[in-house]
Amino acid sequence: MKKSPSASPAKPVSAPAKKRVLLVDDHPFMRVGLAALIERQPDLIICGEAGNPTEAFREVEATRPDLVLTDLTMPGRSGLEFIKDLLAAAPGLSVLVISMHDEAVYAERALRAGARGYIMKEAGGERLMTAIRQVLRGEVYVSPAMSARLLEGLAGERPRGSSSPIKKLSDREFEVFQLIGQGKSTRDVAEQLHLSPKTVDVHRANIKEKLELRDATALIRHAVRWVETQQLGP
Repeated sequence: MKKSPSASPAKPVSAPAKKRVLLVDDHPFMRVGLAALIERQPDLIICGEAGNPTEAFREVEATRPDLVLTDLTMPGRSGLEFIKDLLAAAPGLSVLVISMHDEAVYAERALRAGARGYIMKEAGGERLMTAIRQVLRGEVYVSPAMSARLLEGLAGERPRGSSSPIKKLSDREFEVFQLIGQGKSTRDVAEQLHLSPKTVDVHRANIKEKLELRDATALIRHAVRWVETQQLGP
């Protein structure tokens, strides 16, 4: 009697590769918390961490992440300039900003710089995971409120309360304005942003004109007051 051929064992189905996330934040405790949250996800893995932009560039080259989850406020470089430089070095890399700063002020600038999403740190873990996965799918993530604001802007409608003169500033002018509000002198601003003092003076003059401020004293007072309101939160 002829034996029927035995069925070959089924090949195990390999699980899809986990998406690799690089954390960039200058606060170690924040990185620890985010790493613990992300590592619990079945489809995500932390491939590296960095505490400043210089470390971040090294980690991107070494680990080839699918997504960079980064804060905006870091030592040594503006967060907006960091995003621009990062995407110039690694085109196609997905960047999601997680920040304590009000999205109404920063989200649109972060998206213009090349980020694929913006989420505030107070949003919580569940929304963060939603944002990460949405950006990894090639979509853009912002909160529903911010999405409505951006769509209204595209439609040419200005929502009430959104006519802040700060929006008139270019990204570089905005960075100079922030540093002035933090008490930095022209020389300090020049060193931090790698500009000449003369270039900083030009930016200061443009800021005064756009914000309709009389003199340097009015500029400093306005910038300090604005920075204080951002630290206090909405």
